[in-house]
Amino acid sequence: MTPPTHEVRNQVPPLAGYDVAADQALQAAVDREGAGWAAAELTELGRLAGAPATRELARLANACPPRLHTHDARGYRVDEVEYHPAYHQLMTTAVEHGLHAAPWADTRPGAHVARAAKFYVWTQAEAGHGCPISMTYASVPALRHAADLARQFEPLLAASRYQPGLTEPGRKAGLLAGMAMTEKQGGSDVRANTTRAEPAGQQPGSYLLTGHKWFCSAPMCDLFLVLAQLPEGLSCFLLPRVRPDGSRNAMHIQRLKDKLGNRSNASAEVEYDGALAWLVGEPGRGIRTIIDMVSATRLDCVLGSAAAMRQACVTATHYAAGRAAFGRQLIDQPLMASVLADLAVESEAACTLAIRLAGAADRAARGDAAEAALLRLALPAAKFWVCKRTPMVTAEALECLGGNGYVEDSGMPRLYREAPLNSIWEGSGNITALDLLRALGSTPDGVDAVLAEIGRAKGADRRLDAAAALLQAQVKEAIAAGADAQYRARRLAGLLTVTLQAALLTRHAPAAVAEAFCAARISNSGQGAPAGPGSPFGTLPDGLDLAALLARSAPVPAG
Repeated sequence: MTPPTHEVRNQVPPLAGYDVAADQALQAAVDREGAGWAAAELTELGRLAGAPATRELARLANACPPRLHTHDARGYRVDEVEYHPAYHQLMTTAVEHGLHAAPWADTRPGAHVARAAKFYVWTQAEAGHGCPISMTYASVPALRHAADLARQFEPLLAASRYQPGLTEPGRKAGLLAGMAMTEKQGGSDVRANTTRAEPAGQQPGSYLLTGHKWFCSAPMCDLFLVLAQLPEGLSCFLLPRVRPDGSRNAMHIQRLKDKLGNRSNASAEVEYDGALAWLVGEPGRGIRTIIDMVSATRLDCVLGSAAAMRQACVTATHYAAGRAAFGRQLIDQPLMASVLADLAVESEAACTLAIRLAGAADRAARGDAAEAALLRLALPAAKFWVCKRTPMVTAEALECLGGNGYVEDSGMPRLYREAPLNSIWEGSGNITALDLLRALGSTPDGVDAVLAEIGRAKGADRRLDAAAALLQAQVKEAIAAGADAQYRARRLAGLLTVTLQAALLTRHAPAAVAEAFCAARISNSGQGAPAGPGSPFGTLPDGLDLAALLARSAPVPAG
């Protein structure tokens, strides 16, 4: 037996056995947005998300990615994707806790906020399986453009039962929904789609789809919202994986994408060869119909990115508190403390804004026109900015662990590979920035709503007042410039988001958080500087209360 050469010391134990929901910014925002009644369930889910067993499920779901089976042993097409059991366990928890379409069947004010908070918490356990969960949530407002289909399927989409496998939808206890929009020749330019739909002749509203989709995420969902061409133009359809007679629909999976991250979730290229589908909404109005789904999934992009930031910050803070160098703990080293505090401020701003947008979505779903208008502008801007910041935050947090952070066992590489996804999904940066410009022209009430929301903090901080004045001027210029404003669209989206974050933090966060954010993010906005810091994280101004900032990103043991 070879004797040990040294004692292992100064190594940090894995971050496990803590309450992910013990997040002061999250808890305050949830209560403020009307979902305080969900606190107990949020804590239950938070402890589950931080449990060692869940950490292992996440590892297995990504280490054993989905496998495609196109044919069975006798040569018949089956087009099935096989997942590791860990994936199904994660999905079961998500559905049973209502992270999917459950809020659409819940009449309590704040139901969508509660769901958003749970999505934010559980996504920190494992992000990949959140894709079908998010799409199922987002499918309902689009499906409601076809009342008969909504009556038939919405109760099953909202049911708290996860039942994997391909079965006729009406015979399942619960359903999941996906969507398929983009094609290889067009990408985000969905008007270039070539998939065509022809009347099936079986019943009114039934069509047969022929064509392809370049990205179809979570292809084992039960239903898909699909775009295809009719003589009237691009239209929206609901396509089942299994036909009402129990036969497999002609949706053939060609291959699974070999992706940078998001490994637990399958994304496929599919072909339709006379696949049965039902029209949703008016012929030729497919984009307008499916845009409700896109809006809801964009909110989840913001939530998921905010969750990734939080996970990165908590992981880095946990590591720095347990690791010593040069005679003291890393977290007590001034330069490391500055980096961690800067990351914590960015994370808190993202969380606060994400839950505020969830509150707007909740109230908009209940008929609040002003909140719907605010969402129309603030959501594409936030989707652009928050998702863009996430890779920067995760990279810096990974570096806080040094070489240990570059090793798979730390969990940081998986988080880093996942970080760019939300910026690409549901409209990349340019698309969302251009959506903001379109909203400026088409939703004047949205401009008023955003400026009014920021104006609620007027007078509290001179830097914020200057940034708000700059934003108002640049919005006016962008509206007047029309198409010529495109060159500055990203800058405007960043300025809008950071100013809105500063206003929310100034009103609701502790003084140390608001001061750090305003000093580091908008102090030069009045002079026309781009929104956000002009230098790497860890370059905070002097005189800030770093200890107060760090305390808000420290993991709290599960009690």
